[in-house]
Amino acid sequence: MVNRVVVGAHYGLTAWLAQRVSAVVMAVYSLVFVVKVLMLPQLNYETWRGLFTPGWMRFMTFLFLLSIMVHAWVGMRDIWMDYIKSTGLRLTLQVGTILWLVGCTGWAMQILWRV
Repeated sequence: MVNRVVVGAHYGLTAWLAQRVSAVVMAVYSLVFVVKVLMLPQLNYETWRGLFTPGWMRFMTFLFLLSIMVHAWVGMRDIWMDYIKSTGLRLTLQVGTILWLVGCTGWAMQILWRV
């Protein structure tokens, strides 16, 4: 009989895929954003605001922000799981991280759709 020792949550493929997909989304958005900014005639408030006026740009920016949050969550979750041995402290840090990321996403949505 083989005794298997189960350690950690074993998220495996899901976490790996979330990291890779979010990284690709962030890379594509960054390229589009840099090209759009370089095409602006001048960099002032009105042109900056005009950059985010089209619905597709707001949507891409929102996807970018969600990708940052997913990427950050997977990375921070893995750090807390790997280096914090106290279950209570680890749970507190994970809940705090979730609350912080949800708050930042809400704030970013408010800013983005206020333009």
